Amino acid sequence: MESPPLTDDTVRLALVGQVLRRRWRLLAALAVLGALVGAGASILFSPGYKTTSGVLLQGPRQADELLTQAEIATASVVLDRAAAVLPWHPSGADLKKQVSAAVAQSNVVTITVSADTAEHAQQLADQVAQQYVKYSTQLASNSADASVQLAQEQRESLRQQVKLTTEKISDLAKNVGGNLTVESVQVRTQLEGLRTSLEQAINDLNQADLATGVGNTVVLGPSQRPTSPAAPTMTQFVAGGAVLFFLVGVFGHLFTARADRRLRGEPEIASALGAPILAGVDVATPQGDRLPANGLFGKVRRLLGGDRPWVLPPVATSADEVNRDIRYRRVLARLATGPADVLLLVADDDETGRLAAGQLAELADRLSVPLRIFEYSAERPTVPDATADSGVLVVLGSGTRTAWQLIRLAEACTDGSQEIVGAVLTHAVRPAAPEKPEPAAEAPEKALAGSA
Repeated sequence: MESPPLTDDTVRLALVGQVLRRRWRLLAALAVLGALVGAGASILFSPGYKTTSGVLLQGPRQADELLTQAEIATASVVLDRAAAVLPWHPSGADLKKQVSAAVAQSNVVTITVSADTAEHAQQLADQVAQQYVKYSTQLASNSADASVQLAQEQRESLRQQVKLTTEKISDLAKNVGGNLTVESVQVRTQLEGLRTSLEQAINDLNQADLATGVGNTVVLGPSQRPTSPAAPTMTQFVAGGAVLFFLVGVFGHLFTARADRRLRGEPEIASALGAPILAGVDVATPQGDRLPANGLFGKVRRLLGGDRPWVLPPVATSADEVNRDIRYRRVLARLATGPADVLLLVADDDETGRLAAGQLAELADRLSVPLRIFEYSAERPTVPDATADSGVLVVLGSGTRTAWQLIRLAEACTDGSQEIVGAVLTHAVRPAAPEKPEPAAEAPEKALAGSA
């Protein structure tokens, strides 16, 4: 039965599974770090407890005037006065970040405050609203605006008109007799006209008084005490930071794997070098495919499981030394039909390649095969010039070089007139555990002594 073809989604899911399985300790550490960062961010950015208080502005108001009143609600004078009354004695500058005001519908200024506790939030909202009403009333009473002076003059004129009209009515009422004459009817008509004028004057006076009450502000009521912190809370910050850092770790691994251009397959390596792969050999290292844990950073990296590649299959356990020696002998046997003088090329940063080259040179020395090791710079490869009947054998670890690095190495060999006879691909393996010796049989006399 044929297996289904691999799609991009299948490959991504496989990579995510490898990240979760092989780097779970690193991802867990990133999640803990994200939770700590979120807890620190909550101290700086969490609003704490929030509540609101409303102040009604009586009378008709223009839009610009409402915006001005919202600015007055958060003025430094209002906040300083509120801070002086509050029992925990904050400063006005501190309250500037905790108080905001906005204009709602129906001429209502909504004051929103935040504090560290529910009690402080309620007290702060009530005090800011009260101090705003006091300050707004003070501004209205001390205003010397021309419109206020005109309204006062109109009210005084109306009062004088009402007073004069009342006096005329009283004088005419005294002069009216009880007889129904033409004169009495005319007088009564005049009195009715005066009463109408008086009523109109009184109405105008009332409207003027209503207009003077435009500056009145009233607190709609005490603010409510909040029952829970406002979002985002510390728990939300901690959870968000942990999830964010965890996802950053996963996607960082996926991005690194996608950006990794190092070759691991034999056909790709052979194509980049322009030479065949003669053999693949195992290199037993004490740590397998682990990076050396040098210094504090290396120890932390090993503790978090970041000292081994996660995109490669788990390193296999090495066979015995005899089997590894057979593979190295096969490499030398395949070189027997090539040039007489073979130069082993190995990069200066390739640990497994250097170990394999050393073992090949040691075995070649025992078998009297001429082999020389030359370490080249991985960044700027250079190769010695060719001699009579010479060639080079490239020794490199799997997944250590990109295609362009191998191409530059092949160009350096071409510049030195060196022929690449082949390449040896090395694989890091874990040394096999030594077998435990079987316990020696007890001597007959000791067995008899034990049985006695």
